[in-house]
Amino acid sequence: MGSVETESMAAISTPSLETSFLFQKVADDLRQQGYSINPNALPYELSQRLLEQLHLMSSSEFDTAGIGRQQDHMVNNFVRTDEICWIDGSSSAGEQWLVWASELREYLNSQLFLGLFSFESHFAHYAPGDFYKRHVDAFKGESNRVLSLVVYLNPDWLPEDEGELVLYKDETDLEGTKVTPSFGTVVAFLSEEFPHEVLPAARDRYSIAGWYRLNTSQADRVDPPR
Repeated sequence: MGSVETESMAAISTPSLETSFLFQKVADDLRQQGYSINPNALPYELSQRLLEQLHLMSSSEFDTAGIGRQQDHMVNNFVRTDEICWIDGSSSAGEQWLVWASELREYLNSQLFLGLFSFESHFAHYAPGDFYKRHVDAFKGESNRVLSLVVYLNPDWLPEDEGELVLYKDETDLEGTKVTPSFGTVVAFLSEEFPHEVLPAARDRYSIAGWYRLNTSQADRVDPPR
């Protein structure tokens, strides 16, 4: 189900110096403003492997994306029209991605004491004209999603290709900050705090969307990863 839990990652490699700088910048940005935008920041080798994995996947592996969780999950083409495939670590590239995401989780927990416990993520494909209207990834007090993470896998993306992520500071912000979905760009933001949307693109647009979550398991109920 694309989840990485604390107990399941017994051996995490030491991040490279470049990755450590990125993790520090993400932590500093989150502390200061609640979001972090980092163009071309994902390690190139990892970006390439994920892109190669996408090229190997068939369209049948993607499902129409929906909104809501569990029994409230539903497809709503008025809100979003993309398709997704959850990352479960069964491929080498997927496993490498989940390890990298776990390294980031551990670093942010050590710096910001967020209590991040698990991680879920999926590939997302937006065909030309697809969109995801303005929304938040978690409503206050109604979800254990704490931090959203987005990575883009689109080489040679041009301004006329459009398809930007628009990140809004709050519900009253009408302008927002546009993020070009260029190859290797890493975006992180507090899930409850920042409304955002995906604008239609002129070409196929690929990304990974993920969420770090708290552990809300109880003695009689295990919190599902998604």
